[in-house]
Amino acid sequence: MSSGAAEFVAGLQLARLFYEEVVAPIVGGVPHSAALLGTGSDVLGLDTARSTDHGWGPRLQVLVADAVPHGLEDALEAGLPESFRGWRVRFGWDDVPVSHHVEVVPIGDWLERRLGIDPRSGLTAHDWLGVPQQLLLEVTAGAVFHDGLGELAPVRETLAWYPEEVWLWLLACQWRRIDQEEPFPGRAAEVGDELGSRVLAARLVRDAIRLCFLLERRYAPYGKWLGSAFRRLSAYEEVGPALEATLAAAHFAEREEAFASAIEAVARRHNALGVTRGVEPAVRRFYSRPLRVLGSTRFVDACLERVEDEWLRSLPLVGGIDQFVDSTDVLSSPDIARRFSRAF
Repeated sequence: MSSGAAEFVAGLQLARLFYEEVVAPIVGGVPHSAALLGTGSDVLGLDTARSTDHGWGPRLQVLVADAVPHGLEDALEAGLPESFRGWRVRFGWDDVPVSHHVEVVPIGDWLERRLGIDPRSGLTAHDWLGVPQQLLLEVTAGAVFHDGLGELAPVRETLAWYPEEVWLWLLACQWRRIDQEEPFPGRAAEVGDELGSRVLAARLVRDAIRLCFLLERRYAPYGKWLGSAFRRLSAYEEVGPALEATLAAAHFAEREEAFASAIEAVARRHNALGVTRGVEPAVRRFYSRPLRVLGSTRFVDACLERVEDEWLRSLPLVGGIDQFVDSTDVLSSPDIARRFSRAF
């Protein structure tokens, strides 16, 4: 929150300056790493002036090795100013009381809180499938201002992307989602259910967007920021206009044509990666029905041919937690996500 008419500055930039000019001198010689990670549009670089009305301001994490050094929190409480660059240092929102937001915490505890696991001890395929991409993004996005512990950078490198077989299995599952529902908008339109056809088309658009994230090895944020982040992908220029046309179409014939153009472009991008055998990217009739679909089973099979992990191959093709759970409460909460991951 502003203490006056402060000019908006991106949260990551504000946090860096706040660390360098205020927090670092107070922390002094205490071994630590400092960063702005975790929740918040500022961590994703998507904050705007609107963001400043809710949980936004000078803030960061100071991560220490084990227990918080005696007296450090008191030193911060006493040494932090009332404002920084025109923004209140102590602020609250909703049920969060007014306080400063320099979080001092052992790195292991912080990782457990954000992910539900400590990745420094290694991750199994089960672990990868059970952590929502939003949470992985909260640790790998943002910015590190100082890594005196020498542990934050390796953790972020480990979490940067899925192991190859897990990735290929997730790709197979995402193609499977599209294959399951691609003929549905046309069938709904045939019986006069225009609303149902539009809803189903919108589901396919979202699945195609999430597939683009997987193909570009980028974690997808939860729903609020999915479209904004999609515009940052290289796929957007080619795929985005066709997906927008799918949603804007007034009639099913236009909707079908637009989505066919989009999904063929996504299929070509899949082939261009060279991670599976090449697959014919053209749409075709859905069996004997007058509907045009990609028939994504071919892409599912091509991905699975590269997966040798027996545990992954034993699973139904429901995907990682993001692919079969649609609740923001689950996808933004490590504790709840870990409970749902028992489904694997």
